Amino acid sequence: MPEYAIVIAGFAVGLIVGLTGVGGGSLMTPILIFFFGVKPYLAVGTDLLFAAATKAGGTLSLARQKLVPWRVVAWLSAGSLPAAALTLYTLHRVGPASAPVQKAMTLTLGVALVLTALAMFYKAARGRQLPRQLNHADLDQAMRARHPALPVLFGALIGTLVTLTSVGAGAIGVSVLLLLFPLLPLPRIVAADIAYAVPLTLLAGLGHASLGSVDWHLLGLLLCGSLPGIWLGTRLVHRTPERLVRSGLSVLIGYAGLKLIAI
Repeated sequence: MPEYAIVIAGFAVGLIVGLTGVGGGSLMTPILIFFFGVKPYLAVGTDLLFAAATKAGGTLSLARQKLVPWRVVAWLSAGSLPAAALTLYTLHRVGPASAPVQKAMTLTLGVALVLTALAMFYKAARGRQLPRQLNHADLDQAMRARHPALPVLFGALIGTLVTLTSVGAGAIGVSVLLLLFPLLPLPRIVAADIAYAVPLTLLAGLGHASLGSVDWHLLGLLLCGSLPGIWLGTRLVHRTPERLVRSGLSVLIGYAGLKLIAI
């Protein structure tokens, strides 16, 4: 495919991530595998650094708008970063390009995408609409988890999944945040999801890069599109037609997951 198609794909995914917090690994990894013919282990490694750079740009925009709940980000990172490091150590021992590992990554990626699609569709169909703004006292209360250990535990689970498949920090992360912080306004849920994914995907991506699992030319082209896309998306986050966008994404992601499972 021509290089401009890769740039357009990066822009589209960046825009969706900025609008919803969802779509990085859930969309980009299947796009790289099915449309651009990238091997699964290269798609995962490249997408992780793509997500880190893209979401870093989104985090800067959201931080300027004072939407990032940093306390929530710290809790999730306390679980996800050690889990990612342990998963990378395991991959270093067994090798990411071996046939059993590629098969396991493809199957795990497919299952993760199907679970992501189900979580997104449930949220779109049955989830209640969250308030868009809270006063300072209510916001402080909304950032308190039901139990302090839960964000760390779920962060560890997501960290493992993201390192293996590049999927999970988006839709699954948003679903977890909605469960743990049900009073937090949607723009802050999206902001927390994008911000905590930055150190996680950077650590996991650099680990994959040390294994030779990153296509640097492909990464550069994707970022040429995604950085303007996520900047635009984060500026429009307050106007997102949430149910419509999430419903459409859940169908696309579920289809990609089933195709990967069938490989």
